[in-house]
Amino acid sequence: MLIRQKYLLLHTIIEYRTEMTRLSVNINKIATLRNARGGLMPDVARAAADCERFGAEGITVHPRPDERHIRRSDVYQIKPLITTELNIEGNPRPEFIDLVCDVHPAQVTLVPDAIDAITSNSGWDTVANHDFLTKVCGIFRSEGIRCSIFVNPDIDMVKAAAETGCDRIELYTQAYAEGYHSDRDRAIEPYYNACCEAVKCGLEINAGHDLNLDNLNFFYRTMPRLDEVSIGHALICDALYMGLERTIQAYLQELK
Repeated sequence: MLIRQKYLLLHTIIEYRTEMTRLSVNINKIATLRNARGGLMPDVARAAADCERFGAEGITVHPRPDERHIRRSDVYQIKPLITTELNIEGNPRPEFIDLVCDVHPAQVTLVPDAIDAITSNSGWDTVANHDFLTKVCGIFRSEGIRCSIFVNPDIDMVKAAAETGCDRIELYTQAYAEGYHSDRDRAIEPYYNACCEAVKCGLEINAGHDLNLDNLNFFYRTMPRLDEVSIGHALICDALYMGLERTIQAYLQELK
């Protein structure tokens, strides 16, 4: 209760809250389903367009080198269909940098995932990788592409991220999701502190990984600033039962 009261007090003192948090739908799992069978079903490009039609305010794709879900060709197909924002995330290897600069999305999110990673499992060590990230952010920003760095909720990592010249950070929210049901105040505290530090550094804030209909609203209400959430796995799982349109509307409702 005391932690929650501290949050509420600080919300009053430092009015960081943006008017709207955008929902970007990660469509990787739709591509995974297609690739499991081969062929063109489900149609990934159509799914991206439908997500926007049903209310999503952005589309996220994470092409990996082995193309086990989103393929490079998907990215080229999807880009002309997007009327909101396309976010391409991934490890900035040379071929990824070339793809992003060629497609020119609204946003690129830098994620330090290994080639064989099943899913993203850590944020950047922005201190150890400072020079590399600074160089990469410079490339994308020179192309007019908003640059976000995937980080753990660690104040030192946030500070170092700000020094690279990025526009945003994306908070890796797996630890919050894992701790939510046992002690949600304790689980969210490092994220709140990291968010406050990011705002002090002049950064905007995204979040993603394991956010779902159970834990999203508390995260949204507690964060003093939250510009965007990127949600894929849970949202697509919910859509199997609820349908895609109803599911997207449900997630948007959690961001009110």
